Amino acid sequence: MTLKQLEAFYWAATCKNFAIAANRLNISVSSLSKRIGELESSIGAALFSRSARSATLTALGEQLVPHAKDLLRNADQFMQQASNNLSYSGRCRFGAGELTSMTWMARLIEVIQQAHPNLLVEPFVGVGELVERGLEEGELDFAVIAGPSSRSSLASRVIGSAHFEWVVSARAVPDAASLEVADLPGLTLITLPQSSGAIRILDDWLTEQRVSPGRNQCCNSWPGIAAMLRQGLGLGFLPAAWAQVLIQRGDLRRLPRFPPLPPLAYTFQWRRDDTRPMLESLRSHAQACLDFHAPAGMI
Repeated sequence: MTLKQLEAFYWAATCKNFAIAANRLNISVSSLSKRIGELESSIGAALFSRSARSATLTALGEQLVPHAKDLLRNADQFMQQASNNLSYSGRCRFGAGELTSMTWMARLIEVIQQAHPNLLVEPFVGVGELVERGLEEGELDFAVIAGPSSRSSLASRVIGSAHFEWVVSARAVPDAASLEVADLPGLTLITLPQSSGAIRILDDWLTEQRVSPGRNQCCNSWPGIAAMLRQGLGLGFLPAAWAQVLIQRGDLRRLPRFPPLPPLAYTFQWRRDDTRPMLESLRSHAQACLDFHAPAGMI
């Protein structure tokens, strides 16, 4: 029995399918199946039932999953103690939201690859719900997205926050300085869809102010929202650094009588059963790189 065989068994047992497990280990599906077969031969029993269209764990396989997890965790701890300057290799996939992708994601990839030249880092950009699903199913190694996860299988740690500012174009509201929260029911609010993490702070804000907009108009893109606001299609909020740029240009105006939105916490997320020491290193890099400045040439 080898660690590679245990890894193949554990990830095949906990990922959605063999293909995802193989990608996680950076090997082919046939190699994954071979390692599992070798492990089964060494213990003299089947770990997966292959009678169905997709392989499912046998009763013994179910019993051995937590033991495999413990063995792999001990191996990871051994490697961590053996070398404080461990360099990782293979492929690392992580998830991020659009705001991160437009600001500091590229810097994070650069920093990780400088620290670990043999590690190929591949991002997946999507709304928080999609990213969390990919992480839970084993398609991603970690994620940097808004808010803590509500999924019991995922762990989260806050690494920073993003700030937002209420804005409107003079084309929509000529006298922005006098606009109050009580006027919101007569206006169109331009926002991200419900699957976005930023909607959490908006919902809390609306509840606290005891008000609802006359109409919600959704767009799944921050640049798209900024363009719609500039066009005068309604009011909304933007990342503070973006708002500052557009206000200085004269494209948008602040809403000084609107109470500010609370900061939106951003978290580093990973699967609770993933104990690889590299995750702590990656979390540290993400926390150091987090910076929601306005991107050059924005809009």
